[in-house]
Amino acid sequence: MEAMILKEFCEIGKPGQARKTGDLPLKETPLEMAELPYPVPDAKEILVKVSACGVCHTELDEIEGRLVPPKFPVILGHEIVGRVEALGSGATKFKAGDRIGIAWIYSSCGKCDFCLRGDENLCDQFQATGLDANGGYAQFVVISEDFAYPIPDRFSDSQAAPLLCAGVIGYRALRLSGIKPGQVLGLYGFGASAHIAIQVARYWDCKVFVFTRKVQKEHQDLAKKLGAEWVGATGDTPPEKLDCAIDFTPVGEPVREALGVLKKGGRVVVNAIRKINPIPELDYAKYVWHEREIKSVANVARRDAQEFLPLAAQIPIIPSVQEFALHEANQALMLLKDGKMQGAGVLRVPD
Repeated sequence: MEAMILKEFCEIGKPGQARKTGDLPLKETPLEMAELPYPVPDAKEILVKVSACGVCHTELDEIEGRLVPPKFPVILGHEIVGRVEALGSGATKFKAGDRIGIAWIYSSCGKCDFCLRGDENLCDQFQATGLDANGGYAQFVVISEDFAYPIPDRFSDSQAAPLLCAGVIGYRALRLSGIKPGQVLGLYGFGASAHIAIQVARYWDCKVFVFTRKVQKEHQDLAKKLGAEWVGATGDTPPEKLDCAIDFTPVGEPVREALGVLKKGGRVVVNAIRKINPIPELDYAKYVWHEREIKSVANVARRDAQEFLPLAAQIPIIPSVQEFALHEANQALMLLKDGKMQGAGVLRVPD
């Protein structure tokens, strides 16, 4: 099968750095096309023929070494949509031809206290798709049937792909924020996850303020189109204080900025696996006093996907996607790195 593989850590360029067209320098093409054996499903696993796979900031974390795969080469990608091609022994939840999705959570132990209460994302044996196990930048992938999810009919494959990470993790962040109907929610960063989260928040009748980089006019325009009542740059003062905020950015400054415009008793949820620079020093009296909270989002649990996908169809969520061929994965990652991706990037995988 064809797959785009990562052989080693690789810096892929700086935001705003001049690019060549066509044949990019090696450092900007960290993934290589390879021909690999077809994976074979074990007991209770399914073989999935991939049709689409989303492009996520987590892939940049892996490429640049902030997340460390247990071995190389590795196939990245964890926003996977495809159809069941074959069943391993004892697999009964799906049949051949069913359309399913695969998210960041690839497996967990199923026995610890976290797993037993539905918080598999905190399991010590948590494994991630496209990191601990090969992911969806390939024609085929295997997954336990317990960690695959039916895709609602109303979504195309490309629309469904970002729902499986950007959507699911955004939904978890919304739940953890504790936001209630009528309250004010701040969203810092407006990429793939935030542009889905705002649609859920508006469905819940929340007032949404969006903060972006000053140069991201396209992101600001999309935020307004999707129902933001106010849009500004990180560091700007919004029209009123926030009940809750979610930080979707890979940098540290928005956490402090959100705390600075948060109401007493409010919560900032940090929706990032890693920060490429630290959160600036916090003056306790100014930023944390009055029971303000910072809470991280760690991975996702099965419950998040099981609840969110039907909700997304009910609303309905309409993801904004930018499609690329599988062999264009490096170009898609470069756009994402530079903050130039419109909505969510999705790789279309050939037959």
